[in-house]
Amino acid sequence: MNFEMPLFSLAAPEIFLLCATSLILLVDVFLIPRYRIVTYILVQATLVIDFFWVIKQYNEYANPIISFNGNYILDKLALLTKLFVLLTTIFAFIYARQFLKDRNIPRGEYYIIGLFAVIGMMVMASASSFLTIFLGLELLSVSLYAMVALQKDSRLAVEASMKYFIMGSMASALLLYGISMVYGMTGSIQIIEIAGILQQTTHSQEIALLLGLVFILSGLIFKFGAVPFHMWVPDVYQGAPTSVTLFIACAPKIAAFCVTMRILVEAMPNLNIPWQQVLVVIAILSMFSGNVLAIAQTNIKRMLAYSSIAHIGYMLLGIIAGPGDVEGYSAAMFYIVTYVIVASGAFAVIALLSKEGKEFDQLDDFRGLNARNPWLAFMMLLLMFSMAGVPPTVGFFAKLGLLEALVQSHYVWLAALALLFSIIGAYYYLRVVMLMYFEEPKGDLFGTHLSITRGSMVAITINSIAVLILGLLPSALIDLCRISLISAS
Repeated sequence: MNFEMPLFSLAAPEIFLLCATSLILLVDVFLIPRYRIVTYILVQATLVIDFFWVIKQYNEYANPIISFNGNYILDKLALLTKLFVLLTTIFAFIYARQFLKDRNIPRGEYYIIGLFAVIGMMVMASASSFLTIFLGLELLSVSLYAMVALQKDSRLAVEASMKYFIMGSMASALLLYGISMVYGMTGSIQIIEIAGILQQTTHSQEIALLLGLVFILSGLIFKFGAVPFHMWVPDVYQGAPTSVTLFIACAPKIAAFCVTMRILVEAMPNLNIPWQQVLVVIAILSMFSGNVLAIAQTNIKRMLAYSSIAHIGYMLLGIIAGPGDVEGYSAAMFYIVTYVIVASGAFAVIALLSKEGKEFDQLDDFRGLNARNPWLAFMMLLLMFSMAGVPPTVGFFAKLGLLEALVQSHYVWLAALALLFSIIGAYYYLRVVMLMYFEEPKGDLFGTHLSITRGSMVAITINSIAVLILGLLPSALIDLCRISLISAS
């Protein structure tokens, strides 16, 4: 292995983040409770520095670079994924600050474990071998299991953490078994080498590889939370503290998308016909189950959980349309990024409205929100409109891009089916808007004073207005997604 400085400079953001996280962990141990804000400031400063460091790399490295004996890749896809992960985490921590304080949830532990999860996601983004993918994925998963259980006095949180841990362990085992089968057939765990070897496989080897691909897809689908490995999503989203739900629902989705592109598009491009057929079934079931089951929910966190299952189904449509045309992949990435922006805002509103002793997680709690806080109600309206795909929000253009990619790839019937499911899904999003604007507020909630910090209000405003701005001017983000996926496709 080459130990020259330029080699390690490629992974400088991850190395810096790991060192800073370890230092913050030591500092937090010796802080007295009144100075806990120091941990928050150090964490946010670390994320901001890392964010600008990755931007510097994005401008410096135009061509993909593989290092660390083929286990690490630095390309536009990895760098853009890291930027979105870091930015999403910065906003998630802003939203979580007051929520954690009101409920006496260990704040230092939340931020530090969150940083370890970010390291795992950044490793996943730059993974160029199955070993690196698995290590990054496990670091992320273990961190999320711990974050869900941080509210130790909550029975729901502990139960959700146990379910997540047990089912996540099974998914990791499936993924690892699939990787072992691919290694047994190819003799390599490096993505670039596997892609070359697969061009010369025999029919019997392809059958074994397809079986390995099934197990790998099972692990990936679990991380996305798509059907049939979606059972954990509603329970974890509802049981976890809202600040943790916000984190789980956002940044990991982007990292999982990047890993999916590495495995399906870069490592196994010759097997695209089989995995396309599998993804078609998964996408249809996810869109159907997510939208139909969300209608019956009275808890908004469970509703958004089933909604996320449906949105993952929509995102998979872009990957299905992708082979042979980068537009499908870019449409899928644009969709998952915009979904993360919208979902983070929606869960942020729930977290900001919730107070100690009262969780604002029932649909009835949103009755008359416009009378209590018109600005926050308007922000929620933009977010719900975007999820429903109402123009001119970004959700409309995200869905439109997917449908266009499907039609260009001759999946007209699938595009029509997706449009039908979108119409069904619009019902439960617009129901939230109706409750906020056309229903009378409950008496006990109407008199409750909403005390939201200025920083949180600025963050949710930026988040929600971005949904509108990206809907009016989507071309810049679409171009970024397209450029980052040219090399991958």
